[in-house]
Amino acid sequence: MTVKVDIYGRSIEVTDRINDYVTKKVTRLDRFLPDIDEARVDLAYVKSARSAADRQVAQITVRGKGYILRSEERADDIFTAVDAALEKIQRRIERYKGKRSRGRGDGKSAAEVVPEPAIEEEEESGELGPVIARRKRFPLAPMDEFEAIEQMILLGHENFFIFYNANSNAVNVLYRRRDGTYGLIEPYIV
Repeated sequence: MTVKVDIYGRSIEVTDRINDYVTKKVTRLDRFLPDIDEARVDLAYVKSARSAADRQVAQITVRGKGYILRSEERADDIFTAVDAALEKIQRRIERYKGKRSRGRGDGKSAAEVVPEPAIEEEEESGELGPVIARRKRFPLAPMDEFEAIEQMILLGHENFFIFYNANSNAVNVLYRRRDGTYGLIEPYIV
């Protein structure tokens, strides 16, 4: 099965050479994880970066049934940034495969429990008051706190992660504290 690769450029022209290079490299990811549905590669040139070595940015997002993996790397050359992001996503795939093989307590894997992720983004603009610049909708997969920590790491989220806690049947927010430990916000209705 071939991976569908979408390449987007922001402040950078995606030439045929870049397109061919990225497509060739990213389609090889199905060797590591054969059930990848699609891969999105965002390439950017950030002129305002402090260091010239951080101006070329490559972000790779891999989606499959029940998982989303993401990596981002910066370099002084776009090809170097893509290679570094690919190495990082390969490490995340290996980590995901290791965690997935243990399965859930009920014998089902997370991929069997979660419906296919469908992320929708809508751009909104208002004229009065605060502006909501971006709105995201995504399905919440039932998981426990430890699975949420793993998913947070696999996605590359460093600050927080929202998930549906299977133990408490409520939406929780997991966040990383300054000392490196994690905190859990469990809202309740009064």
